[in-house]
Amino acid sequence: MIRFFTEDVDFKLPQKLAVKRWLTAQTKAEGHELGDLNYIFASDEYVLQVNRDYLQHDYYTDIITFDNREFADDPIEGDIYISVDRVADNATQLGTSAEQEMRRVLAHGLLHLCGYGDKTDEDAATMRAKEDEWLGTFGG
Repeated sequence: MIRFFTEDVDFKLPQKLAVKRWLTAQTKAEGHELGDLNYIFASDEYVLQVNRDYLQHDYYTDIITFDNREFADDPIEGDIYISVDRVADNATQLGTSAEQEMRRVLAHGLLHLCGYGDKTDEDAATMRAKEDEWLGTFGG
């Protein structure tokens, strides 16, 4: 089950039910079962504090993904923190809509939980291609 929460921002995800169906279908297409997945929308400062407290990173980021599974073959469970501030800024810089960039980030976090990385240039290119593939399936 996918749930959406907000922390210190007033944010409403557009097309929430369509997004849930889309993310669930894409997870199944990747060969994974979906357990409990929480998306937490927050400010830059909130996500920065999560980054500092749990990852010992002192920088802003658009997304932080925590895998809550006990075993790798368990259904996907996790908490995904998203900075709505970073997503909006990224959308402006990339010349895309905030809604489209938010869907990209939603997919990005779930792709991490499906086993995709982005630490190397090759992995990042694969991740970007998967994001594009997933975005192409969003019907609204």
